[in-house]
Amino acid sequence: MSPCSRGGAGYDPAVSADGGPATDVLGPVEIRGEGLGKAFDGHVVLRRVSLEVRRGEIVALVGASGSGKTVLLHLLTGLHPPTEGRVLVAHHGRRGAPLVDLETLDEEERDAVRLSWAVVFQKNALFSATVYENCALWLREHTQLPARAIRERVCESLQAVSLDVDTVIGKDRDELSGGMAKRVAVARAIAQDPLLVFYDEPTTGLDPVTSAHLHELIWNTHFRPRRDGVRRTTVLVTHDKDLLRRLHPRVVMLHGGGVCFDGTYAEFTASTLGPAREYLLAMPVLHAGPSRDAEGTP
Repeated sequence: MSPCSRGGAGYDPAVSADGGPATDVLGPVEIRGEGLGKAFDGHVVLRRVSLEVRRGEIVALVGASGSGKTVLLHLLTGLHPPTEGRVLVAHHGRRGAPLVDLETLDEEERDAVRLSWAVVFQKNALFSATVYENCALWLREHTQLPARAIRERVCESLQAVSLDVDTVIGKDRDELSGGMAKRVAVARAIAQDPLLVFYDEPTTGLDPVTSAHLHELIWNTHFRPRRDGVRRTTVLVTHDKDLLRRLHPRVVMLHGGGVCFDGTYAEFTASTLGPAREYLLAMPVLHAGPSRDAEGTP
């Protein structure tokens, strides 16, 4: 039997009473920002932002263009240091996964923390090589898996994002369409079996049909069972009103350099808060209600 012959694994999670994912029982804190501020050349983008993300959550960072969503994501992932405040993250390489301050870690320890993470960048960040090499490199560098097991893992991940493995696995990055490149970026993340997945504007620049497929893919990736049974956590930056409607995430809205709203999707759509209301009025589809089938898939 070919290492690529097995089908991908979808997952239909339970949903809450309002149609959103069943996140009533959350795990410990995975990441915590405390009083985060960030300025570039004297221009203040974020002012004393604090938030916690707990294991099993889907958290969407929203807000108008320039509100600091991607900057906050970069602080939480350690791509930029905060001007003030600190970021605490669960270190799964240590017994009990204690929270550690990213800024106090040397580069080796930071890398050890990030082994539990995957990031799907807005522009995918695929390197110039084949689809297989893009998905296999992390596994070769950070696991002891033999070559055959790595190929099986890559094939399973490509199948999980509904790509025809035999067709795409040998394609070079530059041969991929925008939608295919995004799916490969997600497949690379799935191959790592991460505890925490970050997405930066995952549907930007995609047509509506491809975007809808990505919505389902993000949902399925979040609820895809990990090999150790630990629940996955998802943090995403998005402007996509339909993605919010389908995922029913916890919504954190940035405005004026700070958090102006932090609550459930249902609370967000019902909010009368000025900035949130303006944002909602610009996205009328949010009021259309959930679009899941009886099994809870988007």
